[in-house]
Amino acid sequence: MIEFGILVAYVAIIVMAMVPIWIGSHQSLEQKMVETMKAKDAYMFPVVGSCVLFGLYLLFKLFSKEYINMLLTLYFLVFGVMAVGATLRPFIAPFFSKSLQDEKPKTFSLFSVAFEWTVIDIFALVLATGIGAWYVLTKHWIANNILGLAFSIQGIALLSLGSFQTGCILLSGLFVYDIFWVFGTDVMVTVAKSFDAPVKLLWPKDVFAEQLHFSMLGLGDIVIPGIFIALMLRFDVVRARKQKAKKNFPKPYFNFTYVGYFLGMATTIGVMHVFKAAQPALLYLVPYCIGSSVLAALLLGEVKELIFFSEEKSEEKKQKKTDSNPEKKAKKAKKQQPKEANAPKKQQPKEANGAQKPKANGEKKNKKEANKAQPKSKQTTKAK
Repeated sequence: MIEFGILVAYVAIIVMAMVPIWIGSHQSLEQKMVETMKAKDAYMFPVVGSCVLFGLYLLFKLFSKEYINMLLTLYFLVFGVMAVGATLRPFIAPFFSKSLQDEKPKTFSLFSVAFEWTVIDIFALVLATGIGAWYVLTKHWIANNILGLAFSIQGIALLSLGSFQTGCILLSGLFVYDIFWVFGTDVMVTVAKSFDAPVKLLWPKDVFAEQLHFSMLGLGDIVIPGIFIALMLRFDVVRARKQKAKKNFPKPYFNFTYVGYFLGMATTIGVMHVFKAAQPALLYLVPYCIGSSVLAALLLGEVKELIFFSEEKSEEKKQKKTDSNPEKKAKKAKKQQPKEANAPKKQQPKEANGAQKPKANGEKKNKKEANKAQPKSKQTTKAK
């Protein structure tokens, strides 16, 4: 029988993992500037990750944990505040006036890097700085989770796998990586317990206990499957575009993979609870995520379309359609024209009318003077 406190912790971990995936996946549809991963990057990712992980392991073994964590906290604090600010912005924007929501970003440069900001951005950054200060001063697990959730959302929103094949390469490589470093050595567990930075989500097994013991989940187990699930959502968008579906289009691939992630998380926690040992979450998440997406393709008869799906090719096809359609091309060109270009044309008729009015008034005056002059000439004739 599972204790109530532990059950709450397990449910909380699953919910905290699924919420940023949902938000980040939908935000990825609106992102214009994204970092797209190539197949070569996917092959190298587990190798680079292994080097970083083992490097951290050696640092914690050779040097004082206190100083290493101090440097890492400072590093993650800067990026954490930026991530929290970017995450909060869409949620606080509706509380501001329409004029502030539509405000054009102002630009300033710092160390040759250009930054864009609005009043809402500044307000979100102030709130984020407060959360960052709370974390640094107290290291409270709630502050840690806020920063961790923000990292996860922004990571999923801003990273793109580019194609289904690249996604499978990355997930398969990290599947082996996770198994090796968790089961083969004590490196992963040692680093996770020593690393005092917001790179994992925490939930106490008993909230009311004096000495808290936490269940934890690394952000990699959220972001890595998360960017794959976000890719499936964008595949749904491409399908809907081909079928000319409305705004509320069906999302079978996203829904299947999202449910697959939930089942993978439930399996991970179940096995961990039974064997009382840390589990490599990707061992269960990778088969569930890839398997659920392939299952959706089999049911829909779109296996070939899924396997060869590439966002780059989809964008090229979309661009060709726009260029080949004169009406769409004209509309696009019309939108790109500045409003100022139309201003002189509107003013020309007014100026023309304005120039004609004085002339008309002058003609009326001449007629009146002529009429006044006529009676006088008649009287003069009679007098004669």
